[in-house]
Amino acid sequence: MQEIRLRFAKTDTAKYISHLDINRAFQRAFSRAKIDLWFTEGFNPHPYMSFSLPLSLGVESLCENVDIRILNDISNEEIKNKMNEVLPSGIRIVEVYSDFMDSHDIAFSDYVYKFEFNDNEMALGKIKSVLEQDEILALKKGKKGKKRILKETDIKQFIDKYSISIRDNQIVLNIRLLAGSDKNLNPSLLFDTIIRLIEMDFEYKSISRIRLLTKDLKEYK
Repeated sequence: MQEIRLRFAKTDTAKYISHLDINRAFQRAFSRAKIDLWFTEGFNPHPYMSFSLPLSLGVESLCENVDIRILNDISNEEIKNKMNEVLPSGIRIVEVYSDFMDSHDIAFSDYVYKFEFNDNEMALGKIKSVLEQDEILALKKGKKGKKRILKETDIKQFIDKYSISIRDNQIVLNIRLLAGSDKNLNPSLLFDTIIRLIEMDFEYKSISRIRLLTKDLKEYK
């Protein structure tokens, strides 16, 4: 048995596939590719697959990871090629390797946000103003007893660094967010909060995760 990691990209329409369905898609792909996965033991055996940091629905990524244990005697390159032949459109294996970090080493995520407004200059000024505030209050869903409520949460503390500008008629925000097991920020919540606070309707948006980093700012692999 060998334990390996598959790094994959999730782009285009695949960004609308939920984490649960991604799990199912990989199980079916491994079966079609005839890659023999190791199954857990016990009352309810299931194939061992561990995803490093599940992605929010609607967010693209170039750096998703899934760890598996296989029983086949097969090369990493063979696994990559076989999987790319059977995976759904928008999901592509980028790399397969055996020596990898623990998911607890993840500390930051780098994202690229792209916005488009009727008046990008005005929107840019307003977004800058929001990001420069000492406190950015987001509305998070919570519960009070059996009642569901919206609670204000300061998400400024989860932003490590950012840069923002207008490029090709779009506002491009490069931002590094905390992504550790204790402190992390949903990138969609940040987007929703910005739009709510600037009080402007957007014409287009995209969010892409481009890199995972350790606390020492080394690329997580």
